[in-house]
Amino acid sequence: MRISGPIALVGSGEFLRVMDATDSAISECLGGAAETRVAVLPTASGLEEPESPARWARMGLEHFTRLGAKAEAVPILNRRDAHDPRMLASLEAANFYYFSGGNPLHLIETMRDTPAWAIIARRHAEGAALAGCSAGAMAICGQTSRFRGLREDERPAWTPALGVLPRLIVVPHYDRIASFIGDEAAERLVRNVPDGAILLGIEEDTALVRVDAAGWRVMGQRRVWMFNADEKAVYEAGRTVSLDGDSA
Repeated sequence: MRISGPIALVGSGEFLRVMDATDSAISECLGGAAETRVAVLPTASGLEEPESPARWARMGLEHFTRLGAKAEAVPILNRRDAHDPRMLASLEAANFYYFSGGNPLHLIETMRDTPAWAIIARRHAEGAALAGCSAGAMAICGQTSRFRGLREDERPAWTPALGVLPRLIVVPHYDRIASFIGDEAAERLVRNVPDGAILLGIEEDTALVRVDAAGWRVMGQRRVWMFNADEKAVYEAGRTVSLDGDSA
C-alpha cells in the first residue's frame, strides 16, 4: 500500500496530553480540528475484560473532543464486528483512524481481509490519517512478533502484520522492553531483524510521525531507535528520520 495520508507510530501515551502536539499536527493536515473526524478503535483490547475497550474508547473520545475534533468510538472487537454495517458506516464517515493498545495479533486477525480494513486502507490511500499506539503501531507495519513470549536462546517468530508499512517492524515501550522480556531477549530482537526490514524501537510517550513528503519526525518526550542488518541509529525528539522505501 502506498502511503498517502498522515501516519503516526506511537510507543505509548495514546489519548494523554503528551500526545496533544502529535494529534494536533495530524489534524492540521486534515484541515484543522473542526474538520477532523476520528474513529477511535479499541480493537487490540478485544480479548480483555469488557471494561478495557470501553475505557480506551472513553479516553479517546475525551482526548479528541478536548482538542476540538469530532470523535466516535467504533468498537470493532472481533471479525463479526468488522463486517457490521453500522461499524462500516462509521468508518466511511471518518478521516482519522486511531488504533489503541492491547494485543497486536488479535488486532491483525480481527481486521485482515475484512470490509472494515478495506475501508480504512482505501480512505488512508485517499488521504485520511492513520495512527497506532503500542499494539496498534505493531499491527499496521509489515511484520510483528510475540515479544513477551521470547525465551532464552529463541529467535523471534515474525508474523505478517497488516502491511501499511511493509518494511517496518515496531517495538513499542522500547525504553522498558528489557524489563518486560529480559536483556538477552531484547538483544536477540535487534540481532534478528529480517532481511530488508527496519526495526523501530519507539520509546514511551513518543511518536514517529509522517505528515507530508518531507519525511518522518520524532515527536513527544523521548527517542526512536532504528535497526537494520547494517546499522543502528538513535533519534531524539524533534529529529527527522529517513526511512527510504517505507511504502510499497
